[in-house]
Amino acid sequence: MMNSQDWSDKLLVTMINADRSGAAEIIERTLATGIEARQVIAEILDPAIVQLGRLWEEETMSLAQNFVASKIAEDTLLRCIPNMTAHPHSKGALVIGNIEDDFHSLGRKAVGLFLSAAGWDVHDLGNDVPAEELLEKALEVDACVIGASAMMQTTALNIRKLRQLIDKRGLAYRIKLAVGGAVFNWRPDLVAEVGGDGTAHNAVGADELFMRLQAEVLR
Repeated sequence: MMNSQDWSDKLLVTMINADRSGAAEIIERTLATGIEARQVIAEILDPAIVQLGRLWEEETMSLAQNFVASKIAEDTLLRCIPNMTAHPHSKGALVIGNIEDDFHSLGRKAVGLFLSAAGWDVHDLGNDVPAEELLEKALEVDACVIGASAMMQTTALNIRKLRQLIDKRGLAYRIKLAVGGAVFNWRPDLVAEVGGDGTAHNAVGADELFMRLQAEVLR
């Protein structure tokens, strides 16, 4: 009997080989066994996404391969959404986005879906978002946490500008900075280097992280 790691490895192969139908079949088969959609994303899809990030960082995938693999991963994520139950009460507003020069949206979208299902009012600004825009949106919607995402180390360093803006405007007491992306999983020290207040290893852990950071603001 295949376990979650086996399914994740198999899913990764279909993504690399641009096998869209094979990836869809894996997700349908795992959901059909009764595994919850959240668990499928956390234990099967998310590890595959992390491995895609590693392959890209190690330059063992071409740009075209990475693009197609990411699109297939996004399709599999969308297949899980109808099976997720939304939280009935709002926990507050959040702002998320890929930091300037970063276009790897898959991890951010997964986090956004989980946070929305957990009851957060998520304002997703998309890819390649300047630090100023993230901060201004947070002030506009009265968000106490900004989630900045990056897959690569080179783009993750751009998050430092957002940290500097928050501090320069004296807003560290009311806006916390969550950082995420594959690079933070294999380089945990990067969280402090870019000025992050915390990170989550996967989309499932994002709700707990954002609740903790919100509590730090409200206490």
